[in-house]
Amino acid sequence: MSERSGQSSVRMTLSIALLVLMLVSTAGISAYIRVKDVHLQKIPIYPKDDRQVSSVPSLTPSWRQIGADEILGAEMTETLGTQNYVSRHYILTRDADPKRPIILDLHIAYYTGMIDTVPHVPERCFVGGGLQQSASSRVIPIPMDTSGWRADPGVPEQFAGSQGEIYTVRLSNNPEMTDAPGLRVRLPRDIGPQNPFEFRASEFINPGSSNVYAGYFFIANGGTKANANDVRQLAFNLEDDYAYYMKVQISSISLESFDEFSQYSGDLLGELIGEIMRCVPDWVEVQQGTYPQDNPRAGERDEGES
Repeated sequence: MSERSGQSSVRMTLSIALLVLMLVSTAGISAYIRVKDVHLQKIPIYPKDDRQVSSVPSLTPSWRQIGADEILGAEMTETLGTQNYVSRHYILTRDADPKRPIILDLHIAYYTGMIDTVPHVPERCFVGGGLQQSASSRVIPIPMDTSGWRADPGVPEQFAGSQGEIYTVRLSNNPEMTDAPGLRVRLPRDIGPQNPFEFRASEFINPGSSNVYAGYFFIANGGTKANANDVRQLAFNLEDDYAYYMKVQISSISLESFDEFSQYSGDLLGELIGEIMRCVPDWVEVQQGTYPQDNPRAGERDEGES
């Protein structure tokens, strides 16, 4: 056998070996995906009745909207990556000081399916708009009133998160503040009176004007995160059929410290959180297979009940 034919034989043997290895690896990956119930393709999911974030009430016991919702142009909406958003201003009405009005800007945006949009966060967008961040961002608790929160005894343990229970919040009884007076709405898992929501807060220097405080958090696939780098991992849990996330952001030029910012943000969000949660799917129902109607887990539930 010549040296050339010998080399050709070796190359053919290596090629066959590599092909076999690729086939075995592919089969192994496919088997792993089946056994582990891995979902690489994510299905879009929407809240009941496709409730839009703009349905969040304009009036709460302590706050009311001023002005109209901000409507973005086509180019800005494309950059935002969703048409399901709301941007509006709220003014404090309870114990308000007319000489120093407290105004908060609320922005909420909802994304679902194979989400390829990089979350828009103040550290990037505000700085890109010409503001200067005064110091590193910090993750701080949002001090909401939790006196009306109650654990939901109907949530199975396997869907109750690390704290073993899912809490609910009761909507206002005032029909001017909700279209579902007295309804109880589930909060994200691992959130409760002893485990508050957190947001990532920053201060920005605005030359020639008051400094801007901004903070945000995400609700995704039934959980919550205060970091844009973590939310995609939460939304793209390989065991979930569906993927969504919502960004909730508060900003203000009316305040003078992080303490004030967290205090007033918690006050507003505490009065809105139930309505905000109505704008995402009830993840307990999703995991149980009872929502949406075509939930792939519905078949598993039916088999378990038979």
